[in-house]
This record gives sequence, structure tokens and C-alpha cells, in this order.
Amino acid sequence: MNNFEYCVPTRVLFGRDTHRQVGTVIKEYGFKKVLVHFGGGSVKKSGLLDQVTDSLKDQGIDFVLFGGVKPNPTLSLAKEGMELCRKEGIDFILAIGGGSVLDSAKCIADGALNPETDPWKYFLKEAAPKKALPHGNILTLSASGSETSLSCVITNEDGNYKRGFNSPTHRPLFAILNPELTYTVNKFQTGCGTVDIMMHTLERYLGGNTTDTPLTDRIAEGLLISVMEAGAVADKNPLDYEARATLMWAGSLSHNDLTGLGREFMMQVHQLEHELSGLYPCIAHGAGLSALFCSWARYVCEKDPMRFAQLAVRVMKVEMDFEAPLKTALRGIDRLEEFFVSLGMPVSLRELDDAVREDDFELMAEKCSFNGTRSLPGIMTLGKQEMMEIYRKAY
Repeated sequence: MNNFEYCVPTRVLFGRDTHRQVGTVIKEYGFKKVLVHFGGGSVKKSGLLDQVTDSLKDQGIDFVLFGGVKPNPTLSLAKEGMELCRKEGIDFILAIGGGSVLDSAKCIADGALNPETDPWKYFLKEAAPKKALPHGNILTLSASGSETSLSCVITNEDGNYKRGFNSPTHRPLFAILNPELTYTVNKFQTGCGTVDIMMHTLERYLGGNTTDTPLTDRIAEGLLISVMEAGAVADKNPLDYEARATLMWAGSLSHNDLTGLGREFMMQVHQLEHELSGLYPCIAHGAGLSALFCSWARYVCEKDPMRFAQLAVRVMKVEMDFEAPLKTALRGIDRLEEFFVSLGMPVSLRELDDAVREDDFELMAEKCSFNGTRSLPGIMTLGKQEMMEIYRKAY
């Protein structure tokens, strides 16, 4: 087990009707003026936005509404939010939505107090935010884990670059997690969320060469089993509270570092997918991950078949073939692929969108390899050529 630092300071309020406490919670911290950040019309149609603003009004908290976030949130909208925060004297940002809204809020928080720095430099790792506006969230989609994580991913439309970076400024002050707010999430987005949650743990579990992490392994395996069970239930019965609750809590645990403690890892599939949905913004992140993951796994598993076989046996319930562990590993990948299919998730790039072209694979690999200057470490190191091969195998 490697050395690690673990700090998740986000206050979590979990359960039914917790979103109605938001005004009281914000008042406890003494904030005076809030930017309420959200996506499209769903928070309005559902009445959630009115419930939130009523709670703020009841506590005498001033607020400014700022909507418009779309899947794969953009830098241009975040820059508008930064200017609005400065103009209005905002001292707190409240994000209402899924990972796209939460990441947009984090980007706004980083940029609002640092007008002298181009915020894109943070994503290029050429600068780091020295300070940021405090922020919190009300989650409406179980998927990204952004509600308690230190990560933030944004798309720069100038070149369609999708990049992320980690910072302590990204840890929300609080996260309000009411599973009932995910009842209206449709079948496809529920499947995307289930995949994304699993990937955050699978890529920690399989993404490096660290050995001797038995406790972390068992935590990861337990989470994966629970998510698969809950995902299958929510797929059939979207109003099942316990399934929605399991998915929501697992989403946070899967990406707040818990399931990878002591392990060295690189989320290779996430990196490959960022180029995919960066170039094709219509592609949902979870769908991109399910389309790529099993092809990636088959490509790299020969480098460490026992690790993949352990996953196959403990999570996918495959019987171990001690004479041929690679066969066990491949059976486990097959079963995982079958699970994705059972949720209606794509397992090839052809299934994603008619616009995905083989001619773009080299461009995506070029971007992912930073013009050939970086490779992705892991069980197998991926350079530009290996990235292209995985895209081809996934097609």
C-alpha cells in the first residue's frame, strides 16, 4: 500500500426533503448573496428551483439566478458566471443539478476571485487557483461524484478540448443529497450514471501496478457489487428509494478517493473518453465510458491477468480457472459488457452517434497524448499509437 493523504471536508446532508434545508444551511455560514447555478428547464418544471429560492427567501438571503449549463459544460458559460459573480458581489455559489452543473460552478468559483488569470490555464496546469468562492450543491443526478470530489472537468469550445484538474478549492462546503430528486432521471441517464459511478472505482482498481491493497480492494468490490444491484433495480423501477439512495451515496464514495486509497492509478478510459465527448459534445460521458471500457480492458488485461481475474471472480462471479487466469479475466469483462447492455448502454463507438468517424481517431489520440508529448501510465502505458488502437477496437 502506498502512502496517501485523505481529506474529504464536504458536509453531507443525505435523505428525503434535505434540499428544503438549504436556506438554513447557507445562513449558518453567514453568506449574504448567492449565485444559484443550474442547467435547463427541468429544475423549473419540477418545482425544485422554486423550493430552493423559497428557502433562501425565508432566511433573508439574496440570490441571483444563472442557468444554461448543458452536458459537457463549457468554459464560455463559466466565464459569464465569473463576470456575474464579480458584478453582483456574490459570496457563495449554489449548484443545483448533476456533474455538469457542479463542475461549471467549480470553474466559476475558481475564476471569480482571480480575474488576473485566464481560467483555462488551470486546466492546462500552467497555474493554480490561489483562492475561490465557497460553493455547495443540491444533487439531482447520481453519476459524477463531483458533489464531494476535488475534480473539475470543462470543455473549451476553442478547439473542443475537454480537460480536468484537481484542486482543494473544488471541495464543496456542503452537498445535499436527496435520492428522491433523482426519481425523474430517465432510463438512459440512469444507466449513464450507473456506468460513471462504476468507472470511478474500476479505474482505481485496475488503473495501476500497486499491489497489497486488500482493504481498499474489498471496499471497491463491495461498492461495485452494490452499484450493479441498485442500478439493475433503478433501471426497472425508477421510484425505488433504496436503489436510488445506494446509487447516490455510491456516486460520492466512488470519486472522493476512498475506493483507491493506497493505490497508484491513472484513469486511462476517462482520458480517452474526454477526447470523445470533447469532439462530440452530444455524447453523454457515461455512454462514452461504456462504449470504450471493455475494449480497453481486453487490450490491456494481458499485462496483469490476475488483477482482472480477481475482479472477475469477486465482482462478476466468474469461476476461477487457475490454469488460465487470462480466460477468467476475459470472462469477467464479457459479463461486465453484458451488464452494460442490460442497462441499454452502448458497448461500441458505432452505437454512440452517427457522427463518430474512424477518421477522427488519430485526432483524438493526438489530443489525448498532448500532441505526442505524454503517455498515460498504468497496467499498460498508452502512447498515441496505443490510444488509436483502443479507439479502433471499440469501433
